Amino acid sequence: MTTERATGRAGIAGAAAVVLAGGVGEVVAGLVSGGSPVAAVGGWLIDLAPPWAKDTAIALFGTNDKVVLIVAICIVIVLLGTACGALETRRPPWGAAIVAVFGIVGGVIATTRSDAVVGAWLPSVVAGVVGGGVLWWLARMVRGSATRTESPPAASTDAVPGRADRRTFLMWSGAAVVVGLLAAAGGNALRAGRAAATAIRDVVLPRPAVAAPPVPAGAELDVPGLASVITPNDGFYRIDTALIVPSVNPAEWSIRIHGLVENEVTLTWDELLALPLEESYTTLACVSNEVGGSLIGNARWLGYPIRELLARARPTAEADMVLSRSVDGFTASTPLEALTDDRAAILAVGMNGEPLPQEHGFPVRMVVPGLYGYVSATKWVVELEVTRFDRARAYWTDRGWSELGPIKLQSRIDVPRGDQSIAAGDTVIAGVAWQQHVGVAGVEVQIDDGAWRQATLATAISDDTWVQWSLPWTATAGRHVVRCRATSATGEVQTSAVAPVVPDGATGWHERTVTVD
Repeated sequence: MTTERATGRAGIAGAAAVVLAGGVGEVVAGLVSGGSPVAAVGGWLIDLAPPWAKDTAIALFGTNDKVVLIVAICIVIVLLGTACGALETRRPPWGAAIVAVFGIVGGVIATTRSDAVVGAWLPSVVAGVVGGGVLWWLARMVRGSATRTESPPAASTDAVPGRADRRTFLMWSGAAVVVGLLAAAGGNALRAGRAAATAIRDVVLPRPAVAAPPVPAGAELDVPGLASVITPNDGFYRIDTALIVPSVNPAEWSIRIHGLVENEVTLTWDELLALPLEESYTTLACVSNEVGGSLIGNARWLGYPIRELLARARPTAEADMVLSRSVDGFTASTPLEALTDDRAAILAVGMNGEPLPQEHGFPVRMVVPGLYGYVSATKWVVELEVTRFDRARAYWTDRGWSELGPIKLQSRIDVPRGDQSIAAGDTVIAGVAWQQHVGVAGVEVQIDDGAWRQATLATAISDDTWVQWSLPWTATAGRHVVRCRATSATGEVQTSAVAPVVPDGATGWHERTVTVD
């Protein structure tokens, strides 16, 4: 066998071994509720990644950032497996040993995650052992084939350990890949099935003690292409640090309120549902939302006011912040004032008339009007620590974002789209505007550097929600630049100054270039 052919088969052996190992690891994770090897490594990388890398990922891929990261991790693992295959055929058993060590390292990473369960190390370690063993076996085939090819005819009948022809080697390598992929799919299905069965199947939410007022008749402008006033659950944006959505059994859930308080409070799921729950409409926005971006949505939330729970706990006079903690270890630092004033800051259990979807924080998450999500919207929340900004720091503030995250005044053009050609004549320009907990008083539109024209505002549900707007336009043939700016209920005019999302949210006017035929 030529050196090139041997090297190629060695790479195939390594890739096949790690694919099978990954699949086995996912099956073990699905069976024993251990940590997914890929998810554990991915979460570790997310924590290590510099802020600019995370911002770039969100800017490029939006809510698909986690899928892209998982795919990238899998590609890197396969490439490393290929390199280990080459090493194993030339310097056995080092390639197989390295694969096994990778599994052990993955197990260590899994056990150090804040959401690690008992046995979190097992899937990665089993994957490493399987990968190392399969690579050792496939590499023997490669070496045996090379020995047979290079032996003189007289020796060709001698038994060579591990000897296999090309077809046999490819058959076993292909089988390893197929079994690995099927195992990965099966492991993920096991985990998803168990999560669905554990989480939402048996949950029946109580009727709200205080129902949200009906959506005003004039809140929806019914312009095709314009974002709906109420964002459907399956269309609501998702930005968080969880590669695998946490599965929390509500029967085992509780929240602890402690720290600078006179009375520590612990509340179970049943106790929370027994309280007089309240409904409210709140628009949530991600601080990573670029000007004109889609990382924003509006929903009807059901929950219990956090201020009432804090009143039970009685924060001390020196406290000025609440550090909320998710079951997966994520933390957010919220000004105490925003959780004790009259806004609808709640521990939410329902979203648009249904239990919270698992990816949006089931069983319980925080919803706080007027603040970006990174300082307020903790999902899968299990702890509220009353503390001070000068004593504790949260996940994103440790990574260069500001401690305070008030929502900035923004507006967006939804219609017409920037990639859309429209016919000359009468049409409409429409979009949404928001500044939660302040409210929007008006929106203006500018076409081709002309005079600003006042748009018609729909009826806002409340100051805590976005509002639709529209402007009739007689479009003429050519290319036109359309801009919008909002004015808040306090008289603030949306700034034209362009600022990036870091450290506390993007600013600038949204504009679109429209082609009119």
